[in-house]
Amino acid sequence: MNDMVLLENQIPLFFLDQMFQCTVLKFNSNVSFIEHIKPVLNSHKLFQADLKFNNISFGTNDHFLSLLHQCYMPPARYIIKKCMSKIIHSAIDLDRAGVNFKPSKDPTWVMDMEVKQNQLPCFFWSWNKPTLTMPALSVHDSTELLFRNLIAYEQSFPTQSYVSSYAFVMDMLVNTQEDVAKLVESKVLVNIMSSNEEAANMINKICKNVIVSDSYYEEEWEKLINYCNGYWPKHIAKMRSTYFSSPWSIIALVAGMILFVLQDLQTIFTIKH
Repeated sequence: MNDMVLLENQIPLFFLDQMFQCTVLKFNSNVSFIEHIKPVLNSHKLFQADLKFNNISFGTNDHFLSLLHQCYMPPARYIIKKCMSKIIHSAIDLDRAGVNFKPSKDPTWVMDMEVKQNQLPCFFWSWNKPTLTMPALSVHDSTELLFRNLIAYEQSFPTQSYVSSYAFVMDMLVNTQEDVAKLVESKVLVNIMSSNEEAANMINKICKNVIVSDSYYEEEWEKLINYCNGYWPKHIAKMRSTYFSSPWSIIALVAGMILFVLQDLQTIFTIKH
């Protein structure tokens, strides 16, 4: 089945449609060619959610891969920016700054990412942490093949590069296996590979040597950058990185605090007596 998405194996859909009319349609006249191949398309999905087939259609130059590419097409209201910020914040960096991750629920676009900020007036920083909602990506043995061929299609034909744009953002979010673990914990990534390290290496390879000129996520990424550059998020992220990055650093911090309290108590006791 994976051979169907290889760019070099593509056959014009009109040829497959003719075969369909000469075979399947003769036994079942109530099903269209598109309806017939929907289960095949859905078996090649990138995310946990099922594909949406509302706007797909095919012409004389289309093939299976281009039809699969259409299934991820964003609505017209999504604005394309010509460049993506090169400031990298990994999932762990964002988590330390206070950003939460949540899977999208019935989004208008299957690849949508949105930063939601709590608007309640409050003086406590923890009540104003933003949440990045994003689709739950399935990482398995065929994920790299799907991404690479969809991206190769975008690089080879005059079409929108929304798959490349998504892969570029994931490459920024994931640097190490710790980033994968955080996304898995947040249920925005389902890892079916043998380890988090293998999943991280795969995600980091997808956009290698790929030029991504269009971005569908620049506005949301700028929100995260502006938030992380704020006074409290920046300093709390630094504190968490320094004192809470490992169990040993936490133990050392707690031990230091206990020692400090004991010294204060000893000083007070000495003064009183």
